[in-house]
Amino acid sequence: MSYRKTFRVIFGLAGGSAALVLAATAAAESRRPPEPRSGWPVPAVPAVRAAKPAWTPASSTPAPTGHDWDFNWDKRDPSVLTNGKKKESVSEDPSSEQDNSKPKATRNILLIRHSQYNLSGNSDKERILTPLGREQAELTGNRLSALGLKYDVLIHSSMARATETANIISKHLPGVELLSCDLLREGAPIEPVPPVTHWKPDAVYHEDGARIEAAFRRYIHRADPKQKEDSYEIIVCHANVIRYFVCRALQFPPEGWLRMGLNNGSITWLTIRPSGRVALRTLGDTGFMPPDKLTRT
Repeated sequence: MSYRKTFRVIFGLAGGSAALVLAATAAAESRRPPEPRSGWPVPAVPAVRAAKPAWTPASSTPAPTGHDWDFNWDKRDPSVLTNGKKKESVSEDPSSEQDNSKPKATRNILLIRHSQYNLSGNSDKERILTPLGREQAELTGNRLSALGLKYDVLIHSSMARATETANIISKHLPGVELLSCDLLREGAPIEPVPPVTHWKPDAVYHEDGARIEAAFRRYIHRADPKQKEDSYEIIVCHANVIRYFVCRALQFPPEGWLRMGLNNGSITWLTIRPSGRVALRTLGDTGFMPPDKLTRT
């Protein structure tokens, strides 16, 4: 029925209410798509379907990758000798001997990256902390003190920027022994993946890598069985060293160390359980510093 015929019928039947019905009818006509002319194809209206989720537990469950956890990663598992054979008991009470050989304490290792330093120095002695770097070291020292932990030792790299950072931190931790170690000096631990064209030649990785790996084996391991209480040790060193330590301790591919970034004065906290399990409590924490004090040089 056309619009005009509709108007006449409604007007005759409804009388005074024809205007209201007329408005509704006109609105409906305006929304109706035009009728196609003879011979023209009618466009198909696509059906509305629910979107399928990109991931479903049944079809796309992530599969484990890599190797199982190596509980003897530090070669200190009391049930295994260095040659892989089981220990043979020589005492009358084998259970007592085995219990005495098991670590009981947890080691907490807080790895501190040195503060901002003078990049224009020609030698290590000239690459000392900037005024901002000294402020950062004070903030890190305050943070470590505020944690209220009983620190056993503060070890630092022998490079100038790490030594100066450690000396400032040490003022906030009276009574904590301060030691220097050449193994912790900055270097290139292993060729990174993905590779970077501006990095070091193979000879540098060969030399630095052996030294940094030796540092890892010296400082990152489970507690000695003679240790009765949990320990808290601070190591002030460098970004490359810390990132390599984290990869090795968590049994991640060590060549991925360059994928992480660390702020100056940041705190990275590793926990090593008596069983050989390792946990990363914090990585590069600088939340205790004001935003205008943060740098990564």
